[in-house]
Amino acid sequence: MNIHEYQAKELFDRFGVPSPKGKAAATPKEAYDAAKWLDVSNLVVKAQVHAGGRGKGVFKSGFKGGVQLVDSAEAVREVAAKMLGEVLVTKQTGEAGRLVRKVMVTETVNIEREIYLAILMDRESRRPVIIASTEGGMDIEEVAAKTPEKIIRESVHPLAGLQAYQVRKLCEALGFNTTARQFGRLLHALYKLFIECDCSMVEINPVVVTTDDHVYALDAKFNFDDNALFRHPEILAMRDPEEEDPREVMASEFGLNYIGLDGNIACLVNGAGLAMATMDIIKYYGGDPANFLDVGGGATKEQVVAAFKIILGDPAVKGILVNIFGGIMDCDVIANGIVEATREVGLSLPLVVRLEGNNVEAGRRTLASSQVALVTATTMADAAQKIVAAVK
Repeated sequence: MNIHEYQAKELFDRFGVPSPKGKAAATPKEAYDAAKWLDVSNLVVKAQVHAGGRGKGVFKSGFKGGVQLVDSAEAVREVAAKMLGEVLVTKQTGEAGRLVRKVMVTETVNIEREIYLAILMDRESRRPVIIASTEGGMDIEEVAAKTPEKIIRESVHPLAGLQAYQVRKLCEALGFNTTARQFGRLLHALYKLFIECDCSMVEINPVVVTTDDHVYALDAKFNFDDNALFRHPEILAMRDPEEEDPREVMASEFGLNYIGLDGNIACLVNGAGLAMATMDIIKYYGGDPANFLDVGGGATKEQVVAAFKIILGDPAVKGILVNIFGGIMDCDVIANGIVEATREVGLSLPLVVRLEGNNVEAGRRTLASSQVALVTATTMADAAQKIVAAVK
């Protein structure tokens, strides 16, 4: 789950991570009032969408820049009117862009240095790792490609937590002198936020040192562990379904894992590993997967029906491959779900089904007696070849 920048600032305030003052606004009048509340002339208006590259983005109306520096409350209102209700296109949104429903108005600061800082989970070491670089304000991927030596990594023991010597080590590597104590406080507060909120990633790009020797977190991106959100209803309440793919929203309501892709062969699979292998074998035989859809190890008939409806919500889909290995899953339950789903949605696309494992013979009999227009397969390779041929 992602959140907006203004929501990230709320978490910063809660955990004591220093950041410039600011408020979110949904109308030009609210933006004007926020600027008046700040009572400064150095202001910035930021479009609130779940995408990076806002500053270089272009609105479909022709207005350029989702981040605008202004010098008065009146200018804030004018800029907010040009952003709100308009579609912002950035390199991360794709051509469709994102509709701007809110802006954030904050005071600007005079920047002397910019630092990249992130905390994320490293699956290999099974520990949180702090990633930092003196090249703040740049894409970290670009830094990694051109100057990898400028990326600093510090692994944190999950039981011992962030240690003072590690903070001193990072301060020295990043060139903090008079502001080292401030950066240390920011880092400790950020690490506490990361752990207590069950984050999978917190990225601040940049952390800035101002000309008057203050350290602030200027921008933030958060990812949270979806499996831990039951512990954080206040964070779950920050979810903005309008910023998500409607199919992914529907999938989450039925306990399904769905990610839309650019191909035309839809996949319905149980288990993330099998789903990845299914997409790979479709590519191997010359097809393009339209989605990752994992119905889990114990899907019900209702979930299978919902999965078919989600798949058919993508107009690019030209064929469907169902690949099920029954462990906990009962193949006959899946078969009944497939039959009911195809009848309910009036499926007219090519459908290839491969079942294997628990109660597979009953599942195959259900499919065979259903009179549903589908093709069965015995192996993954067989299934992939048949659906690719049917789509082509």
